Amino acid sequence: MNVPRLAPEHRWSCPNCNQTDVTNETRPHTRFHTCAGLRGLTAPFVSAGTRARVEARDRDDYVGRDLVTTDGEGRPVMSVVTTRDDGQDVAVFAPCATASFREGSSEVPHVAASAGVAEAAGEARN
Repeated sequence: MNVPRLAPEHRWSCPNCNQTDVTNETRPHTRFHTCAGLRGLTAPFVSAGTRARVEARDRDDYVGRDLVTTDGEGRPVMSVVTTRDDGQDVAVFAPCATASFREGSSEVPHVAASAGVAEAAGEARN
């Protein structure tokens, strides 16, 4: 006898915009969306009916030549924080690594997670 597997319906909403979603995933999961209320950042939905605050945290440190996530207004963003009565979740937007290589050079490509860190260590190359 075959028994159909029931997939629970999970409703999601965003406290910053009017987007909603429905999923039928049985495993734990969180849906993300492009949020107009957070200037176009990728932000998580929260379970519909949950009291929560979802907010963007601006990047407070020097950007320099780092490749960072920016919002729709061009401001660098460090993270999106979701705060509920029972705790917090954080989606962090880490800077991207960069690499450079000169054609014809036998030198190993220079890779830095942050140009500012490499320069501070005296390892930056032109």
